[in-house]
Amino acid sequence: MKKLFSLLIALYCSSILAEGAGPARTMLEQFSTGLTNLQLEFTQTVRSQDGRIQDQTHGNAWLQKPDKLRWVYGGEFPEIIVADGQNVWIHDVTLEQVTIKPQSHSVADTPLLILTDLSQLDQQFLVKELGEFENMSLLELSSREGESEFERILMGLDTGGIRMMVMEDAFGQRTEIRFSNIIRNGQIEQQQFSFIPPEGVDVVGQLTTPD
Repeated sequence: MKKLFSLLIALYCSSILAEGAGPARTMLEQFSTGLTNLQLEFTQTVRSQDGRIQDQTHGNAWLQKPDKLRWVYGGEFPEIIVADGQNVWIHDVTLEQVTIKPQSHSVADTPLLILTDLSQLDQQFLVKELGEFENMSLLELSSREGESEFERILMGLDTGGIRMMVMEDAFGQRTEIRFSNIIRNGQIEQQQFSFIPPEGVDVVGQLTTPD
């Protein structure tokens, strides 16, 4: 799940500026234009190379331009991930542990934050239209960097915006996220993007402070 976060924040910090954009790119541009925040629900399924389901969970997410995110997993192993613009807080509720790490501004380190600022997408990824799938238009994103956690990222879009994200790693593991109940530019309490470790939990890592 933590591996997924590095993918989810890049979708909040990139931009598509190519000529002759296809339907999926056009839908992403239209959805991203004027976007200041986003609320959504998701279902996540992780499959092995042979297609077996290894993990399945659900949750909620909140995003705010330019670099804030709250991603909450429910289910048997709840987890809370908060990016506050300086630090990323990862709270493993079951283990009673909070991990702190600096929040990178790199799109490669942070992909659902791409939605609010699409400007670096083509610099960070090779972008390809893949046609239609389940009434969605697909985009394939392949990292331009030699080393990446994911071989490729697939984005499924329709006229309502982003509906699906799929990440495939070098070992053939596939993480599929389906989005629903999307609210664009709604009211979000700012406390969603701050995190205070609960009393009694183990805290690992060090805070990054503004320069």
